[in-house]
Amino acid sequence: MKSFIILSTFLILSMLSDAAISEEEIEVVLEGLKNPCGVAVQPGSGDIFVSDTAAGKIVRVVDGKAEDVITGSAQDVYGQGPKYDIGPLGIAFLDRKRLVVGDGGFPDGEEFIRVFEVPDKRQPAISYDQGIKVGALTAEGNHRAEGNLYGVAITPTNIFCTCNGDDTKGWVATAKINGDKFGSLKRFIATKEEIEIDAPGGITISPRGEVVIGQMGEIDVENDSQLTFYNAKSGKMLMNVKTGLHDITALAYSPRGHLYALDFAWISLKNGGLFRLDKQGNGINAVKIMSFDKPTAMTFSEDGSLLITEIGVVTNGEQSGAGRLIRLAAGL
Repeated sequence: MKSFIILSTFLILSMLSDAAISEEEIEVVLEGLKNPCGVAVQPGSGDIFVSDTAAGKIVRVVDGKAEDVITGSAQDVYGQGPKYDIGPLGIAFLDRKRLVVGDGGFPDGEEFIRVFEVPDKRQPAISYDQGIKVGALTAEGNHRAEGNLYGVAITPTNIFCTCNGDDTKGWVATAKINGDKFGSLKRFIATKEEIEIDAPGGITISPRGEVVIGQMGEIDVENDSQLTFYNAKSGKMLMNVKTGLHDITALAYSPRGHLYALDFAWISLKNGGLFRLDKQGNGINAVKIMSFDKPTAMTFSEDGSLLITEIGVVTNGEQSGAGRLIRLAAGL
């Protein structure tokens, strides 16, 4: 009964039409990005920030161009055929000035959640070393060192992030927010132990306050991604459902209360894109809204439009300049 109640947060979405997005509803906001893996909207200003990960920096959209905000992250490599250069990953705002960034450019056990006070528009960029470091998750007992802090989500009391270091556990980590200070970063939910597949990727907070995780599973296995709800205070699993998707990299609730997922689809890139997760009986139906080329992150802006980052075409290992930030019109 509890699982059915939680699933009902999807609303009765199976009654919606499956109409595709029209060309008039799509806008390319930025091009020339290098493996972008995070997007956030600054409260109050509405300015858009992007994690330009293979470039090792965070940028802001100013007059249709990318303005450097935070620069100088180290670089690492993620994946297995193809491999992707990565640096800063997921991003989310705590408030008007403070931006939370998940590390991806350092060795496991040396990566942090970093909190930056972002400079004003058209001011000089700040160094990646200037952020407050929260973490790291070093090897501890039987636990391997953690890294690749991919997805970031915020509640009034906690920062949550998905980790991709220890595949035997599939950790979601968390840190307490205490005003302008932060508690230590701690291992919180061992998702692999809960649902028996690894690689937590996309993360969001439901309207009810649960932590919602899109579990990617194995990148060389089709249709194994799952969706899981956890209690944000205890970490207890409340519900888990199969999605039929390949590799969920992002989750977001629209202003209308509908839950959307991005599917990277490593093993079948032509099948990647944006999906609406509809309630269907005691399960869900993933309805494809639009195809994307290796989509990585998304967020809804204050006007209700949806911002999505995609890596784009990677040819002969060249990963520079193919990434884009795309906006879909409000109404989802």
